Amino acid sequence: MKRMLGRVALLAVLVTTSCTLLGPRLETKPSDPAFAKFQPVKAPAAPGLLLQKGDRLAIVGDSITEQKRYSRIMETYLTVCAPELAVTARQYGWSGETAEGFLKRMTNDCLRFQPTVATTCYGMNDHKYRPYDDKNAQWYREKQTGIVRAFQAAGARVVLGSPGCVGKMPGWVKTATGTVEDLNLSLCRFRNIDIEIASAEGVQFADIFWPMFTAGVAAQQKCGTNFAVAGTDGVHPGWAGQVVMAYAFLKAFGLGGEIGTFTVDLAGHQATATEGHVVNSFKDGVLTVTSRRYPFCAADETGKDSTIRGGMGLVPFNADLNRLQLVVNGATAAHYKVTWGTNAHVYAAAQLAKGVNLAEDFEVNPFSAAFKKVDDAVGVKQNYETEQIKKIFHGPEGKADMEAAVKKTEAVRAPLAAALQSAFQPVTHTLKIEAQ
Repeated sequence: MKRMLGRVALLAVLVTTSCTLLGPRLETKPSDPAFAKFQPVKAPAAPGLLLQKGDRLAIVGDSITEQKRYSRIMETYLTVCAPELAVTARQYGWSGETAEGFLKRMTNDCLRFQPTVATTCYGMNDHKYRPYDDKNAQWYREKQTGIVRAFQAAGARVVLGSPGCVGKMPGWVKTATGTVEDLNLSLCRFRNIDIEIASAEGVQFADIFWPMFTAGVAAQQKCGTNFAVAGTDGVHPGWAGQVVMAYAFLKAFGLGGEIGTFTVDLAGHQATATEGHVVNSFKDGVLTVTSRRYPFCAADETGKDSTIRGGMGLVPFNADLNRLQLVVNGATAAHYKVTWGTNAHVYAAAQLAKGVNLAEDFEVNPFSAAFKKVDDAVGVKQNYETEQIKKIFHGPEGKADMEAAVKKTEAVRAPLAAALQSAFQPVTHTLKIEAQ
């Protein structure tokens, strides 16, 4: 027995030593030469749902966050696609900021509002638009770790987001050096540092760099070299790139993406719906439902870097996060036309038996108008949050009397947050299923 235990121990040592010598596991790289020099460490998957009911979310980052695009997608998604969680949010984007910059202001600007969960997105300005160097990387590691620990000390769970990628040299950064590849190699290594920090501090990681970088190469091959995932200026993504970012954070939250399922039995003349939806009636192939959970709606064009649907084609957003399924059993015809709102699609009976994703197939649907009201309200609120922090907290009023500035601005923000909640109302809609 002792000899057997000794052999087991020796084998464990050999396996550990072998893994150490081989280095960390890496992401699977496409065969394209554009990826040859990159060594992206395998990103950890979300172990489960991180969010808790009633969470107060802080969305933190630099000018890419201040664009209020990925943050808006996130807040709108959480409001209408996962309303049972009752998550509220604030965005804290600050143009030109580094992790060090936020660390200096986070107590005054963010922690005073007692966030229970936070996402961060730094590294772009931190890498200083130059080839990687160890001293700069160590500075970044220290400040990122400081942010994580400060949030944890305040009782907040953290999703540590990596930086994104660059598409061209930023002409406005006079000190930028190297090539676009040099900068992306540096950003990739900063991404790997974030994975190490997340592991060491026991927090979640959201991979933005690698999905954005790989999607950027693939999109240019498919849609043309003008498709700029990292943005037309090479750094600030348009809506497509921002969808990639929002997707990364929402997945890191551990969200399952089940918006709902409508199951119709044509033979039995019955229909059911999952939680968040109530069947009002079903007769002669016409199903009427009242829904208190929306799909994420985007009716803009596909294949463009300036659109949300352009971004949905870069990552499996609908498959992973936006599934509103229609399942039809008891079919007697080979094909059926499904009309939802003003649009219709024809499906094979076998497709309907497996289930079709209405959210993906119907770009414009009965939720579109209601969804826009909520999304517009999110935009108004987040725009004010930038003004609140940057112009007032850090302006003359805040410097003269911070507590008075907080009280004054919260009185302005409160009705904006209330308007957002009021905009989210149940939607009654009808599906018509006709044999073809």
